[in-house]
Parts: sequence; structure tokens; C-alpha cells
Amino acid sequence: MADLLLVGRVAKAHGISGELAVDIHTDVPDERFAPGAVLTARLRDRSVRPVTVTTARPHSGRLLVRFDEVPDRTVAETMRGAQLLVDAAELAPSDDPDAFYDHELEGLAAVLTDGTPIGTVSEIARAPAGELLVVRKEDGTEALVPFVRAIVPEVDVKAGRVVIDPPEGLL
Repeated sequence: MADLLLVGRVAKAHGISGELAVDIHTDVPDERFAPGAVLTARLRDRSVRPVTVTTARPHSGRLLVRFDEVPDRTVAETMRGAQLLVDAAELAPSDDPDAFYDHELEGLAAVLTDGTPIGTVSEIARAPAGELLVVRKEDGTEALVPFVRAIVPEVDVKAGRVVIDPPEGLL
């Protein structure tokens, strides 16, 4: 199966006509949820199916999305909790050297500024204050590292590493 990346998660059905409230997990919702865009929906039972965006509109910090394949409230209820995914191969490379897709960071080695290994970036977590690198440390524990230039001064995807300059007590 292709490398699929999360762009949204269905929070709940909205109204009676099949519209869904979607939590956004992408920096470009206008592109990912444009009418005609085809996404992969991974349902709670882990089954997958393609869905085609009919309409999308902002509403209270979420998107209200209608899919061709979801004609009514009954079908919309089956979509609750579904992950909305895109194929990583379809994503254009970023023009911004300081912007990264989650899948580019996951799996990178995390090292201190002197080269001492810390562990591996296992995922990117989003918190109200910003993004965090979840680093699986060599001792098996996890550390949450704020993904800001002051603490993560270097990201070298090609070399497969992130350099971390942690303040005292972070790790």
C-alpha cells in the first residue's frame, strides 16, 4: 500500500444531508479538500475506501465536507472517526527549506549538537503551543521536543538526522 499521510479526521456527522465536520491536519486545506479531490478514508474498522470531495467550507475551526460517496446522515455516521489520507507521492516538494512533511521527519536520527545520539523521531505531535518532535530515546523512553529553531537548529533530511540543542532538563 502507498505511503499515506493524514490530512484530516472526521469528528462527526453534521446535519441530515451527509455533511461531515472534519478536523484539519494539513497546511493546505483549500488544496486537499478542493472539490473533486480524491482522498482515502480509513474507517474505524481499519477498512479503506476512496472518497471524492463535493464541497468544503470552514465552520468553527473545522471544515464541513461533503463527499460524493456520503449521501445522507446514516452513511455520515459510519464515517465518524475516519482518517482522511493522501498518497505521499502526490505531495509536491516544499519551496520553503524550513518546511517539512511529517513523513520526512519520522525515522530521522536525533543527535545532540556534539553528535551524541539521542534516539529517533517517531512522530510529530501537534499541541496548542506548536509542533513537537516525539523522540524515542535509546533507553526506550520518549521525549517531547518543541520543534523550534532555538532547540532544533538543524534538520538534514538527506543525511537522515535532526540536531537538537536542548535546554537543561528537556531530555
